[in-house]
Amino acid sequence: MMTYEKEGIFMNITIGSDHGGVELKEEVKMVLHEFSDVRVKDIGTFGRESVDYPDIAEKVCADVVSGKADRGIVLCGTGIGISIAANKIDGIRAALCTDVYSAIMARRHNDANVLALGGRVLGFGPAGEIVRAWIRTEFEGGRHARRIEKTMALQNNKKS
Repeated sequence: MMTYEKEGIFMNITIGSDHGGVELKEEVKMVLHEFSDVRVKDIGTFGRESVDYPDIAEKVCADVVSGKADRGIVLCGTGIGISIAANKIDGIRAALCTDVYSAIMARRHNDANVLALGGRVLGFGPAGEIVRAWIRTEFEGGRHARRIEKTMALQNNKKS
């Protein structure tokens, strides 16, 4: 992981969940606080009252797209709905990860700028390891950059 703090720079992460991911979100925030160079902004939800995951995805991804956040983390019950919603937003590469290897590859090869997790399907321990791996892993670039350009061009039906 690049150590931002040495340069006086911090990685800003915006996190949000619907009611199905709120408990896991609190655990993930504790993991994020292990990193001295990570700053966390929590946009909610903060209770178990039902909220719509597209609204949460939109808020988190707005911070990522605008540059207010370097990366985002979104959670719902399974992670599926919120990852689909996040990927509808221009500029977002959300990856639903259920294991450490996928989290590493989502960053290394796909430059995933949003991590999606399922609050009702992941335990606290595995989720923590997934988040740690995703935070520590940098984008490899090279041939993967070309593939990402082609993928992102699909949003506007453009050819690379």
